[in-house]
Amino acid sequence: MAKKVAILTGGGDCPGLNAVIRAATLKLSRAGYEMVGVRRGWRGLLDNDYVPLTKEAISGILHRGGTILGTSRTNPMKEEGGVDRLVDNVQQNDIWATIAVGGDDTLGVANKLHGEYALNMVGVPKTIDNDLSGTDYTFGFNTAVEIATENIDRLHTTAESHDRVIVVEIMGRHTGWITIMAGIAGGADVIMIPEYDLSVAEVCEIIKRRHAAGKNFSIVAASEGAKLLAKEGEEQMVTQTDEVDAFGNVRLGGVAKLLAKEIERRTGFETRSTVLGHIQRGGTPTAYDRILATRYGVKAADMVMAGEFGRMAALQGDAIVAVPLEEGVKERKLVRQEFWDLAQTFFA
Repeated sequence: MAKKVAILTGGGDCPGLNAVIRAATLKLSRAGYEMVGVRRGWRGLLDNDYVPLTKEAISGILHRGGTILGTSRTNPMKEEGGVDRLVDNVQQNDIWATIAVGGDDTLGVANKLHGEYALNMVGVPKTIDNDLSGTDYTFGFNTAVEIATENIDRLHTTAESHDRVIVVEIMGRHTGWITIMAGIAGGADVIMIPEYDLSVAEVCEIIKRRHAAGKNFSIVAASEGAKLLAKEGEEQMVTQTDEVDAFGNVRLGGVAKLLAKEIERRTGFETRSTVLGHIQRGGTPTAYDRILATRYGVKAADMVMAGEFGRMAALQGDAIVAVPLEEGVKERKLVRQEFWDLAQTFFA
């Protein structure tokens, strides 16, 4: 009887998820394994919601954004009796191994299920935020940077035509990887990210210096998790609501709107704000992300076949390697000082 392997995609959607599903399914199916997809992340394992992953099911999905399996932010650890139900379902459905594709929340659950409940788990690092440790890059990040860069390029023409300051809010939660990369690539005049403090007063001074030098427009790239420092020692975290998801994550947003208002008040320059939002997560993955996701999917299949459980596929240099799941989720990967120094080189 063929061993059954399940694959799930948890957390936010991300360009490249379907490429992982396709690659892992093709390699394991050809090796004689039975492949099933778990619908809506961990929710599917709690509800016994599966779909057969046949050759027909994964045909033509490489270039598609999102995930054919659906996703959710379900945390079985937070549901009463959730873990016991999940473990029972896995055992009763003869699921020999599970490939969990997700960010720190999804892979954190996979790590606990392997370490504390002896389930055979393999991880694949997915997040546009690029904040997972243990890997140089996560798939989905490159696509998000390309989208954000293109939008910054487009904002330049409007800002210059109208002599405006435009603040663009970029995703990334508590790290500024997308913002700093897109900001540098798109020629943003000021960049604000959570890892390094840049007060509102300093932002305004940079913009004033640009205007004094004859540049009557400016682009400010602000991470959704950037701190708005009203005065020394005072931090203002901006959230849309006080609600948190099943993993305790707050919903960030509103930085661009408040910052634009403050810039206009302090400088007198006409200022507008733009929020890219979920545009950064949707649509067709770049060629780079398709290839990276495919390599991750194949590596996940290799780990399953070799019985290397409790591990995650990771990119280190040019190589795809296996690292402990615990290493991938132990800490948030922050933007390094060298990138911040590079960005500041171009502040006025």
